[in-house]
Formats: sequence, structure tokens, C-alpha cells
Amino acid sequence: MNAAPGRNLRWLPLVVFGAIVALLAAGVWLSRDPDRDALPSPLIGKPAPAFELPVLHEPGRLVSSEQLRGAPYVLNVWGSWCPGCREEHGVLTRFAETRRVRVIGYNWKDEHADALRWLEQFGNPYWMVLVDYEGHSAIEWGIYGAPETFLVDADGIVRWKHVGPMTDDDVHGKLVPALEQLESR
Repeated sequence: MNAAPGRNLRWLPLVVFGAIVALLAAGVWLSRDPDRDALPSPLIGKPAPAFELPVLHEPGRLVSSEQLRGAPYVLNVWGSWCPGCREEHGVLTRFAETRRVRVIGYNWKDEHADALRWLEQFGNPYWMVLVDYEGHSAIEWGIYGAPETFLVDADGIVRWKHVGPMTDDDVHGKLVPALEQLESR
């Protein structure tokens, strides 16, 4: 004779529980990527947004994105209020000292005096520091926090982006290879 219909249903909670465990295990397995929180920039491979911003050390002077063309540059978004910027500052300084490429500071939503004081205290690794007091140009760049770092080629095309404090591993394992790729063209 056939088993009672209710008897087969007693295994249903165990099957549902097993399915949930399997889904959770798959999620943990798939989340092993260390860059899983990194948001890909829609700017990669596209022209850097046009801007005209004042220079921190020469407030009356404006520099445009057009004026930066002709040689690649690294654009590093920072602020004196940013703990991650302090964390990456030594790494950025060591990289800038190689003089391999222009390193341009992009001081974002900072007070003029605070930015100057910060650079005086920790050192100025930048070839030039541009200032976006209100953060209007940052919107076009897709900047949502500091620090962020971009590599822009000689034609003004964004080739690489890093979100968060850069480490020596990021410089040697990601930024330098991106620069080498530009140089081989």
C-alpha cells in the first residue's frame, strides 16, 4: 500500500533547510573576490570629464583638463579631512618620487587653509594640486569618496581607477602595469 500523503511532507522542512544552506554556501564562495566592493568606473576607456579648476598654491590660476593633455597623469582625489588619504600618503609620495608620471592632486571639498596646512605637515608629492571646493567637477568624474585615484593617458582618456587608499601592492600590481601598458602603445 501507498504511504500516507502527510508522511512524505515531513521531509519538506529538511529539504528547504538544505537548499538555504546551499545558497548561503554559494554566496560565501562567490564573495571571495577581494575587489567585490569596487564599483567599475564608467569612465574607463572614455575621455576624462572636462574641467577648469583653481590651483591650490595659485588661487587666481585656473587649469583645464585640456591643458593637462600631452602626457599621462595620475589624478589623486584627497582631502585634509580624509583618514584614508593620510593612510595612503606615504605610498603616493614614494610613487611620485619616481617621477615616472605627473601626479596631480585633486583636493576635494576642503578648506583652502586646511589643505595647505595638511600638505605642509605631511609633504606635497603632487606636481600640481587642483581644488574643487564645492565638488561640482567631482560629480562628472563619478567621485563618491576620497581617496580615489585615476590614470589618464596623454590623449585625456581614463585608463584606470582605484577607490580607497592605495597600498604599495596596488601601485606595483595595478598602477605600474597600467602605466606600462600606456608606454607600450
